[in-house]
Amino acid sequence: MGNDPTLINALLRRLLSTFKIRDLGTPGFFHGIETLMVDTGIMLSQRRYMGDILNRAGMVNCKPLATPTSVTQAVSPSDLPFVNPTQYRRITGALQYLTITRPDLSYAINRLCQFMHPPTNEHCGLLKRVLRYIKGTLDYSLRLLVSASSTIHAFSDFDWAGCPLDRKNTSGYSVFLGSNLISWISQK
Repeated sequence: MGNDPTLINALLRRLLSTFKIRDLGTPGFFHGIETLMVDTGIMLSQRRYMGDILNRAGMVNCKPLATPTSVTQAVSPSDLPFVNPTQYRRITGALQYLTITRPDLSYAINRLCQFMHPPTNEHCGLLKRVLRYIKGTLDYSLRLLVSASSTIHAFSDFDWAGCPLDRKNTSGYSVFLGSNLISWISQK
C-alpha cells in the first residue's frame, strides 16, 4: 500500500522476478482482519472475529464492561478447578489472536494465558470479564494514519516482582513510528 503507483508497480515487478506472487488489489478481509480505508489512512478491525469468540463462549448478550481487568483485585490461588478447562483454553487461545489489532487487550490476555494448565473458577471469572470488555469495545480498531513524522518512539514499563504468587515481574513495551503504534507486547 502506498500513494505512489509507480513505486508500487516497480516493487511488485521486483518481487515477481524473485517470487511467484499475485497482486490481489486493495486488502479487504484477510485472516480475520478487516482493512477499512479512511480518509487519513487505514483501520484494522477484528469485529467479526470478536463476535465469533463471544458466540463460542455463549456471551453474545452479556453486559459490557469498561475495563478488561480489575486493577485492585489480585489473582489468588484457588483449589476449585474449572469444570471445563478445554473451553477455557480454547477461548483464551482464540483471544491471543486479538492482540494483533488490540493492544489494549495484551496485558489481560497475557494474564489469562498464565493459567492455561490449571484453570480455576476464579480464572473463568477473569476470562468472562475480558469477554464482557470485548462486548463493549467491538468497534475498537487499530488506526494507521498518515504521519508527517517518521520518528521512532518506544516506551516500556514493568513491575518488580508484581505477581504475589511467584514474585515474577510483568513487563511491556510499545513502539510508535510517527503517530502510529507499530509494535507492542505484555509478558510475564
